[in-house]
Amino acid sequence: MASGEGSTGEFANGAALAALLAAGIGAFAMGVVVILNESGLFAAPALYPPAGGVSGRTAFAVVIWLLAWGVLHHRWKQRRLEPRRVHLMTLLLTGAGVLLCFPPVWTLL
Repeated sequence: MASGEGSTGEFANGAALAALLAAGIGAFAMGVVVILNESGLFAAPALYPPAGGVSGRTAFAVVIWLLAWGVLHHRWKQRRLEPRRVHLMTLLLTGAGVLLCFPPVWTLL
């Protein structure tokens, strides 16, 4: 039996699904950071002055994405998971993150 292969001959897909879900978490984190910045609750520092605060906001979202990816990968790397639920969660988180980055949404919240 090959490494990562289950008893039924199916391969573990947890590592790949961890990467997908972490991307959704990172996108949602970016949206939340933008909303917090626009509401005045969190001001990320400008890491690259010509880009302004957006450099700090994106860096913060990248850190959350990497942490989520590391934790999920560690927990799921040897597991065989149902991809449908992970794909749905990834799409929902990514969609919500993108929506939260648009100025018309800021005024609603």
